[in-house]
Amino acid sequence: MERLSVIGLDIGRKRVGVAGCDGLGMGATGITTVVRKSFREDVIAFAELVRDRQATALVVGLPYTMDGAEGKQAASVRRYADRLSRRLNLPLYYVDERLSSIEAEEAIQHTGRSPSRHKPEIDRRAAAILLQRWLDQRRR
Repeated sequence: MERLSVIGLDIGRKRVGVAGCDGLGMGATGITTVVRKSFREDVIAFAELVRDRQATALVVGLPYTMDGAEGKQAASVRRYADRLSRRLNLPLYYVDERLSSIEAEEAIQHTGRSPSRHKPEIDRRAAAILLQRWLDQRRR
């Protein structure tokens, strides 16, 4: 079986949650949270992650509205992800990220911690949730 190395991104205005998958493409886990700076600095940070993980693709969560439309935030995410994909020379796949952050917040609440104090962890968990969705869809 071919080794799979994909990076999932939950792109926000201030931070980007990053997740990776195991070599078989079965499970996703949060890796880190990148604090957005300039686009140039962001590319350097992501290029290092891509190199270290030998990533072959990016999966980005697209924030659709609850009725399934693409709003202003989705357009912003698309612009950023498209530029990043081109700069890293990696194929880009989108996945519906609706409710992934809420699911990540609930997971933190279940541990008795406050989500408002663990935003970088929420970003990582949300990235893992959306990457897992993509991996599951890919296997079907």
